[in-house]
This record gives sequence, structure tokens and C-alpha cells, in this order.
Amino acid sequence: MNKGELVDSIAEKSGATKKQADAILSAVTETIIDSVSSGEKVTLVGFGSFEARDRKARNGRNPQTGKKLTIPATKAPVFSAGKVFKEQVKD
Repeated sequence: MNKGELVDSIAEKSGATKKQADAILSAVTETIIDSVSSGEKVTLVGFGSFEARDRKARNGRNPQTGKKLTIPATKAPVFSAGKVFKEQVKD
């Protein structure tokens, strides 16, 4: 499912227009991105949680040259599915 299909589904299920559903979806995703970027954890009970986790620096290798290199520490976004979401997918 892509964003257009998701907007169509949201509009159908909520009774909103496609334009309203697109605006709502965009606002939700922007809010989650802004919150996680600023270090907050976003939890949607039953669905899951979004957060940024620290990744430690590590040693790696360039696969083309074989040269060893150090990959710097960074933060990465992480999604953890909630209990209801996991159960729904499992069934």
C-alpha cells in the first residue's frame, strides 16, 4: 500500500474527503518525525511506538575495496509494534 492508497482508505473509513485525509496523514507523519527527531518517544497504544536509538561507532569494511573503516556513532529511528498490532498480523 502506498500513500495514495492509504489516503483513500482513511477517507473511506472516516467519511472525510481525500484532501482532508491527506492533510491529516501528512500532519500525523510530520508530528511523529518532529517528535522523534527531538528525542521524544511517540507511543500509540495498541499500535506501537516510535523512538530514536543511539547506534555505537563500529568497525566496517568497504565491500568494493576491502579497506577497513570506522562507521561513526549515529541515531536511528526505530518502530516497535504494539501487542494488538502483533496479534492482528500473527492471525
